[in-house]
Amino acid sequence: MQFTKLTAVLPGVRTGTRSLDKLARLRTSGGGGQALLEFALCLPMLLLIVTGIMTFGIALNSYIELTGAVSIGARLLAVSRGQTTDPCATTATAVYNAAPFLTPTSNMKFTFVLNGTKYSGASCSSTSTTTGAAGNLVQGQPAQVTATYPCNVSVYGFNFAPTCTMTAQTTELVQ
Repeated sequence: MQFTKLTAVLPGVRTGTRSLDKLARLRTSGGGGQALLEFALCLPMLLLIVTGIMTFGIALNSYIELTGAVSIGARLLAVSRGQTTDPCATTATAVYNAAPFLTPTSNMKFTFVLNGTKYSGASCSSTSTTTGAAGNLVQGQPAQVTATYPCNVSVYGFNFAPTCTMTAQTTELVQ
């Protein structure tokens, strides 16, 4: 009995072993669809990671801005002895101006400790520069400024830390 080799004849393809081998390689080596599928499966996770990194970066930037602004405000408070009847308001204004990318008045809370006396809020008005909060700015004594600000760690509408607050505190010696 004699066996004959059967080959499939496709339109436009020459018969023969070489041309059929090329056709078989083309059909089995096509990874374009697989790569597209893998990319489509990995893309949501990649976007979530990148968004998380960016959100963390924005929160870190806000903290750095708050810390720098409080430091500037404390330095101004330390040198404003005898110059104002409301040193807390002067300091709060300096902090607001030094942190332009933070939403200032509605979200930022202040606490001042002047010569051991604690003041809450952005104002501690006195009747003169020698009484009240202004009188508590004693040369060589510490003046402490603390500011709290709510941090926003929301990604795609979901806040991961709804009770998160950033706190910056600086103490300077009154000049």
